[in-house]
Amino acid sequence: MVDATTRFFEDLDRRGYEPLLAKASGTLRIDLHEGAQTRHWLLAIDHGRLEVSQEDQEADTVIGASPALFEDIASGREHGLAALLRGDMTVSGDARLVVQVERIFPGSPDARGPRRRFTQEVH
Repeated sequence: MVDATTRFFEDLDRRGYEPLLAKASGTLRIDLHEGAQTRHWLLAIDHGRLEVSQEDQEADTVIGASPALFEDIASGREHGLAALLRGDMTVSGDARLVVQVERIFPGSPDARGPRRRFTQEVH
């Protein structure tokens, strides 16, 4: 069974382009810390074109979180900016990229509004 975090990044990689990030460019690395181990996801954005890898390399912005918290964000059970404001997540580098990327995460399954869910197919 694939977790929501892996599914989220694999979906981004498969799509290769995200119109909501058409004005964004930069690299964002997510470091998921669990004990002595850290799992990395690297998202390279070039005006909406996306490349995803699990490389541990320099990035414009680095987010640090627990795997459980990011799983909740990737599944829409938690809001990333709220977690950041509570201090449950850390950000270093260009925080503007976090605000831009936040809009591609799914909203709460119970929420109403324009935010789409990642389970939808985009053609």
